[in-house]
Amino acid sequence: LRIDPNCAWSVDTSVKVGQDLAEELSKGGYLEDPCVGLDGMAEVRRRLLADGIDTPLASNVAVTSFGDIPEAVRQDAVQIVLCDHHYWGGMRQVQQLARVCRTFGIGLSMHSNSHLGVSLMAMAHVASATSHLTYACDTHYPWQSAIDEIAEGGRIPIVDGCVTIPHKPGLGVSLDYDQLERGKERFLTCPYRKRDDEAEMRKHVDSDWTRKLPRW
Repeated sequence: LRIDPNCAWSVDTSVKVGQDLAEELSKGGYLEDPCVGLDGMAEVRRRLLADGIDTPLASNVAVTSFGDIPEAVRQDAVQIVLCDHHYWGGMRQVQQLARVCRTFGIGLSMHSNSHLGVSLMAMAHVASATSHLTYACDTHYPWQSAIDEIAEGGRIPIVDGCVTIPHKPGLGVSLDYDQLERGKERFLTCPYRKRDDEAEMRKHVDSDWTRKLPRW
C-alpha cells in the first residue's frame, strides 16, 4: 500500500494514519509526503519509530535536489527519494542520485509522472540501468488517452506491471509525426496554459474551496 496525501495532513494526522495502517504499510508500502517539509516529516518519523512502527516516508516534494539530501539524512526525514528524470537533470543524474542514496541507506524510486510514451521509455531505461532502485516506479501513463500518444505504433504496453525495453537504438521508440502535429493543434486550441488546481476544485467539488496546508 502506498498513500500520497500531497502534504495535506498535519503531523498528528500523519502519525495517526501511520499507526492505524501500520500493518498494511508494512508490506513494502510507504507514506508519501504526508505533511509539509523536512521538519514535519522528521517528527512523523520519530513518533512512529517511538511506537515501534518503521513505515518509511517517501518524498518527491521535500527532497527535490541533491542539496536537500544532507538535511534529510541528518533528520532521518525521508527514507525513500521519489525522483524524476526530468527534474533531477536527466538519466545520468538519476544514476548519480542512486549512488548517493545507496551510500546513505536511502531507498529510491520514481514518482508518478503524467507523461507519454517517449518519457515513459526514458523512465523505463534509467530504471533498468539503476541497480539501487528499491521500489517499483509509479506512473500516470495508464490514465493517458491513446489519442494523445506520440510514439510510433501507439501506446507502450504495460504487462503485469512491467515495460519491456526494446532492442533498438536510443530509447527504442520513434515519433509519430502525424500524432505530434495533432497534439500541436490540440495545444493551440486548448484555452488552458497554467495549471490551476484551485479553480478545478471549485468547479467540480466545492465552489468555496481554497488551497491550504495542512488541510486535515
